[in-house]
Amino acid sequence: MVEALLDNIRSTYNVGSIIRASDGAGLKRLHLCGITPTPENSKVAKTALGAECSVDWTYHASALSAAVELKEQGFLIYALEVTPDAHSIFEASPQHLNSPLLLVVGNEVTGIDPDILKISDQVVWIPMAGKKESLNVSLAFGIAAYILSFSNNRK
Repeated sequence: MVEALLDNIRSTYNVGSIIRASDGAGLKRLHLCGITPTPENSKVAKTALGAECSVDWTYHASALSAAVELKEQGFLIYALEVTPDAHSIFEASPQHLNSPLLLVVGNEVTGIDPDILKISDQVVWIPMAGKKESLNVSLAFGIAAYILSFSNNRK
């Protein structure tokens, strides 16, 4: 089972796209945190194109508190972030296939809260072949959600 936590995503359009990708990848729930807009925002719903009705979501004021609570419930935390110690998502080791997985993505400018990175089981990144160092958060999320959902029969 895969769920996702959105740490202070600011763009309604990115959130709508993430919800739509979550539906396609079969994620069970989204944890929308901090300033992340919810599907109650008409711009989120417009971009999600109905997927906001098929993906469960909850709102948390604090992404760190939500991550800690989910980790205590047995979730493995995979943070999608470019850091010196990050592993390619294509080579990330599935640590416990029977454990639920929480994919965390962060703010478009500042990334994931460093305290969430500290409690993450793995930090993963998407290798880039061009000159840019990263992708738009909604596109990166979609790639990661599909890889993690469909690899090693996680679904």
